[in-house]
Amino acid sequence: MVRTLGRKLSWPRSFSFRKMFDGRNSGHSSFSSRGDGMHTPEHELATHGMDAAPSTRRGKQSRRSDIEVMKERFAKLLLGEDMSGGGDGVTSALALSNAITKLADSMFGEQMKLQPMYPETKEIWRKEMDWLLSVIDHIVQFVPSKQMGKNGQFTEIMVTKQRDDLLTNIPALRKLDSVLLETLDNFKDQKDFWYVPRDIDDADHNGDWRRDENWWLPVVKVPTDGLSEESRRWLQNQKDSVAQVLKAATAINAHVLSEMHIPENYIDSLPKNGKTSLGDFLYKSITEECFDPDYFVSFLDLSTEHKVLDLKNRIEASMVIWKRKMCQKEKDGKSQWGSTVSLEKRELFEVRAETILVMLKQQFPGIPQSSLEVSKIKNNKDVGQAILESYSRVLESLASKIMSRIENVLEADRLVQRQLMGEAETRSESEAESEYEETEKVVAAETPNSRKLSDFIGWRLSSDTKKHSSMSDIEFFHRVEQEKEKPMMKSPRALPKKFSYLAKLENMRSPSDRH
Repeated sequence: MVRTLGRKLSWPRSFSFRKMFDGRNSGHSSFSSRGDGMHTPEHELATHGMDAAPSTRRGKQSRRSDIEVMKERFAKLLLGEDMSGGGDGVTSALALSNAITKLADSMFGEQMKLQPMYPETKEIWRKEMDWLLSVIDHIVQFVPSKQMGKNGQFTEIMVTKQRDDLLTNIPALRKLDSVLLETLDNFKDQKDFWYVPRDIDDADHNGDWRRDENWWLPVVKVPTDGLSEESRRWLQNQKDSVAQVLKAATAINAHVLSEMHIPENYIDSLPKNGKTSLGDFLYKSITEECFDPDYFVSFLDLSTEHKVLDLKNRIEASMVIWKRKMCQKEKDGKSQWGSTVSLEKRELFEVRAETILVMLKQQFPGIPQSSLEVSKIKNNKDVGQAILESYSRVLESLASKIMSRIENVLEADRLVQRQLMGEAETRSESEAESEYEETEKVVAAETPNSRKLSDFIGWRLSSDTKKHSSMSDIEFFHRVEQEKEKPMMKSPRALPKKFSYLAKLENMRSPSDRH
């Protein structure tokens, strides 16, 4: 009887418990109140007939396609991306890191707008990331533990446990991943802004869209009166949330990279001292007694991405040189490269250089990887560190991209607000001018009872000045003064004749002459 019952309850391989409990696929419940209370799968398929057959075939095809994709993914990992199988592939760590990077590029590379991911894309991302992260379940470490024996005594044994860095960081990265996807989902029903293709927008403004550094991105448009205060506050909250994700992902990535071993080929390419790596100007600025990192960064020319990356490479190379000199001096008592700087000062220089690196990463979150970082990733053989580094890096890139898209919307709103303020100022100036002109007209208008300044002074207008009656009092006053001065300016001929002193003496006669 047990065998018969076992044969009746034998489940086919294509049967899915999810479909049995899902009433949407069949339209009926898989459980019945008749008989023994349960139908076998064969009876269920016979009852549904043609309704269940298509869904079963779709389920088989979906599972078969997932299995084929998973086989392809793990085949590339096992072969080290060398499909010829000749053994010239990369390490497993680098192959896994490249797989996560390529998956993120294919999922988020086209995320040009603030909009939710397509459901199919989101499902593929989560499913394939679960495949790639399944490796960490088998990365363990041995830890001591105690086991009770049959005699009641405890015996110390070694048990396996997931590695501490993976146990701590993988759940945190999964949480950050969920926060970023939820942030994109929050823009599902927004209608406060929209996007226009850049070529169409620049064609309307007679501009060359290829001159912009972000020429491939669509143009953000906001209403003519700008965003509402509520929308602006909501966007700022979304940006702050993504900024926290970016900060956490950057911290995890920086910590993992710092734990990676520095390759020997990178060390061999370095100069013998930090001054040669930095250059005279940078070295002098960092080694001064009074050092201000904010002033130092603001004084540098960081106008292009190439200049920022070059500065990052120089500083990281100098830090590696100083660290090796300090370690070698502590180990052997002297440095193999020689030293002209004390150990304390070299530690101070290293702290300053590290501070500048942190400021550069904060100011330029989308900066490419430096030569040291690329060298570490390529030569890394720790699979766990490779997963943590690549996963945190792609989340850092996605967070930076979302922040940039939100900033584009806020910048479009600020442009509209500045335009509205400019129009308001122009309108107020024109209104003020019109009011001033009207006031002048009212003041200058004459009324029958109006009295001028000349009436109070006592002047009387002559016939010559009546024609100037339309003048203002001040102008009339100046005109009268000029008229008064005219009689005083006579011709020299009209002046009385003047005699000199000698002429007067000649004209004078003595008393004898008169007689």
